[in-house]
Formats: sequence, structure tokens, C-alpha cells
Amino acid sequence: QVQLVESGGGLVQAGGSLRLSCAASGRTFSTSAMGWFRQAPGKEREFVASIKWSSTITYYADSVKGRFTIYRDNAKNTVYLQMNSLKAEDTAAYYCNVVPNIGTPRGLEAWGQGTLVTVSS
Repeated sequence: QVQLVESGGGLVQAGGSLRLSCAASGRTFSTSAMGWFRQAPGKEREFVASIKWSSTITYYADSVKGRFTIYRDNAKNTVYLQMNSLKAEDTAAYYCNVVPNIGTPRGLEAWGQGTLVTVSS
């Protein structure tokens, strides 16, 4: 079982940037594809981005493409989400999870507590 701890959220103005971190433990992180998801108030959780274990392939939701970048440091068992040009509609709780592969937006492990991102317009 994997334990996931997200951090880095906060309040930011529209157009600003944030970097989220997700520390994973309890499994072979370095051989697992990872994904970021988000859930806005009153909405379903949605896929944001994913990355192959080797970092050679990444995949993004259309809504964040060109603004967000997912990357990872296998030596630190951590996956990151760099978010630029933030918009009010990016406001949500953000979660990371192990995914079956970068094209399957489904978390395999128990969800962490998430980290809240609030973008003011």
C-alpha cells in the first residue's frame, strides 16, 4: 500500500504560480506511473496530469495543457505539479495517486488528504 502526502497549495491571484508536491512511500515509487487529480467544490474529481515512471512521457488534461507541468524525482519519491498562469477555475483540492498507466486516469491507492488551491480573480 502507498501513502500519499500532498502539499504546496495556497491562495494565489489569477495569473500566478504554485508548485505542488506529493511524497509517496510504501511501494516501488520509481517504477509506478503517477497522476495528479483535482476536485472542485460540488464537482467530481477529475484528472489533471500523469507521468510515466521514467519521466519520458507525460499527459495532460486539455484544460491545463500549456500551463501545468508534471515532473518527478524518483530519488526523493516525490512527484510535482508546477502550475502557471492560474485561473479561477483551477480552484480545487489537488490529489496525487498511482495510476495504471499515463493514459488511464484512475487512482490505484487510497487518496491522501489533498492540498487546497484557491485562485482569486
